Amino acid sequence: MKNTMIRNRLPREWFAEWIDPEPAYDGKERRPASVLRRRFSVDVPSAGDAADAVLYITCHGLYEAVINGRRVGEFVLAPGTGDYHKRLTVQAYDVSGLLVPGENEITVTLGDGWYRGSVGIDGLTDYYGTDLALLCQLEISGNAVLISDADWEASQNGPVRTNDLQQGEVYDARMENVTDWHGVTVRDYGYGNLQQTESVPVIEQECFEGKILRTPDGSTVIDFGQNLAGYTELRVNAKAGQKITLRHGETLDENGNFTQKNFDPGDRNANGIPQKTEYICKDGLNVYKPHFAIYGFRYAKVETDIDLSDARFTAIAVYSEMRQTGTFECGNNDVNRLFMNSLWSMRSNFCDIPTDCPTRERAGWTGDAGVFAPTAVYLADCLPVFRKWLDECRMAQRDDGLVQNIAPVNNSGSMISNLLQGSAGWGDACILVPWALYEAYGDRTILEENYDMMKGWLAFTEKRAKKTRLQNLMNPYKKYLVDEGFHFGEWCQPDIDNGAAMKKVMMTGAPEAATAYFYRSASLMARIAEMLGYDVDAKRYEELAQNVKKAYRYTCTKDGRITSDRQCEYVRPIAFGLVDGDEAQTAADDLDRLVRENGYHLNTGFLSTPDLCGVLADHGHTDTAYRLLLQEDCPGWLYAVKKGATTIWETWDGVRQDGTVHDSLNHYSYGAVTGWLFSGVCGIRMDAGKLTIAPHPHPSLGYAKAAWDSPYGRIESAWHYEDGTCHYSFTVPEGITARTILPDGREELLTAGEHQL
Repeated sequence: MKNTMIRNRLPREWFAEWIDPEPAYDGKERRPASVLRRRFSVDVPSAGDAADAVLYITCHGLYEAVINGRRVGEFVLAPGTGDYHKRLTVQAYDVSGLLVPGENEITVTLGDGWYRGSVGIDGLTDYYGTDLALLCQLEISGNAVLISDADWEASQNGPVRTNDLQQGEVYDARMENVTDWHGVTVRDYGYGNLQQTESVPVIEQECFEGKILRTPDGSTVIDFGQNLAGYTELRVNAKAGQKITLRHGETLDENGNFTQKNFDPGDRNANGIPQKTEYICKDGLNVYKPHFAIYGFRYAKVETDIDLSDARFTAIAVYSEMRQTGTFECGNNDVNRLFMNSLWSMRSNFCDIPTDCPTRERAGWTGDAGVFAPTAVYLADCLPVFRKWLDECRMAQRDDGLVQNIAPVNNSGSMISNLLQGSAGWGDACILVPWALYEAYGDRTILEENYDMMKGWLAFTEKRAKKTRLQNLMNPYKKYLVDEGFHFGEWCQPDIDNGAAMKKVMMTGAPEAATAYFYRSASLMARIAEMLGYDVDAKRYEELAQNVKKAYRYTCTKDGRITSDRQCEYVRPIAFGLVDGDEAQTAADDLDRLVRENGYHLNTGFLSTPDLCGVLADHGHTDTAYRLLLQEDCPGWLYAVKKGATTIWETWDGVRQDGTVHDSLNHYSYGAVTGWLFSGVCGIRMDAGKLTIAPHPHPSLGYAKAAWDSPYGRIESAWHYEDGTCHYSFTVPEGITARTILPDGREELLTAGEHQL
């Protein structure tokens, strides 16, 4: 029976009016969710026979729509997030199967959501306004049979008593029979910011049954076994008025007790404990899950006097509808767990747009997306989510070309928040992400859509480079060196304090990282411009890139030789092509030495860690790359796995050796190493339809196999060791060929089909 969302569709003409369901709201306290309803008649022969019945709907806030007692669509947290002043998406649903002949009833419940709930790194409320409002129009065969107008009625006396995306929801099941209906107010908000939905909906996905345990402090805690973003559904028998409270967290503390300390939002906690569900029961069986809140959690602390002997708690994962496209398996179970952790952190943070974490911030950080996009394209069909987010980046871009660190913007707008913008490696995501999508999907449209934004960012960077600090004035190419402006630099290096590092960057600049990214973006833009037929731009960006390269080499190398003691300052120039030929090999050899001297531990930070293993393996240091991959001590990818992690942590020591916890335990960024499992370990590399398979096998894994359901078809690469010999098997889809490069130097061109080497 039809009840699905239709993408890329709007009504030919709006007849509906915006309706405000609430009395005057001062924005000083949380309000109940508003319920709106309207009865209407349709002339159809029988139930489900309404031809092309489409409900167009959006709101200020979040909506849940129900027709004749059945929910409209699966979209959770609709209409999604974004800069609502500039774009508010309208969903279209085929509701043919929900209508009946004669009288029908539609009810719509409105929650606060991103519109006026807690959002962003500052936990701001009422960011877009204090008014909730509904706009909807039901058409049958193109004729409007129902619109939002003054004939609707509303109530604030429904069961959702308060709601907030981050703080949580209070629900009173005794009030499900809504009372105290009153009229609505028609508002003139216009239709200028309304756009059709081009992305995919956020939906409920995997479910995990919880196990009740008693912690040392006597608390009742539910363990769902998987850290995720979503909410808990409860099923419990109770008496009317009994209450059950669930507080959601990612981990247990060093004593084995429930904690939220690792994501405690500080001042953002002013409106109450974050991630809290409070449910007041009705008589008998109670089944409930939040309507307008999602949490990042593995555990839930239960506070109640209800007998839980027959209670059931289920964690429901909520994220954008994305088909998993990549699988990986090897002979090391910890690496297999690492792969799954990366996949789950992606799922947890792709909620309409890519965000950094599902707990304290939930912000669309550009830097996180930039480092992870080349991995994300292997794991899931994420193009619609990234495309929507790139739209937000374009809308957030300033007139001078600066690409803001977060999109959509949701900061306080203070002088500090305005000044601390435009970091290299973060703003460059406006080029890096479209390029990663183009390489994987081969669709130039993503480059065309974002070309003006890319040009604006490079123009901003070029202008910023013309200012030079005193210590770099002797550089003959100083006007191409980026050592001014705000930068995070090589953020989150494991042995360097972030605060101290940022102070140093502010005092001395970050010429190595910032100029390297200037070169990377300019060189990519030269290729993009040529590809799109902008020949003048292509020539200019190529000249710009070469001058930036000269500026970098003068300040950051000694005639092409790198002399740093930091691993990142070798990884970046090798990966970006700032050192050439023998210089690159020398730099890789020196990097290998630094890693070995550091006990096969990395000390790279946020920006360069994704390229570390690849740079080493591609320059003959495969053994060191694998020892890094398999490092079980901190900092190392398997440290978290050994600590029981089911997602990727924000910092390498999110759970310290003594069990103390800090920072988010669900950040996808360091999971970018999973991309190397595909592109390096199994060697699957796609360049817009040109497939190369160049695996780097190693006996430490025994075997490895990766499969990627690419836009061109299923690609498989596997290897295993037998009697000291490595055996390979590859699958190439129809329509393309694969250039295979084996570690012994053999090269072959493989056509479609299965191949054994």
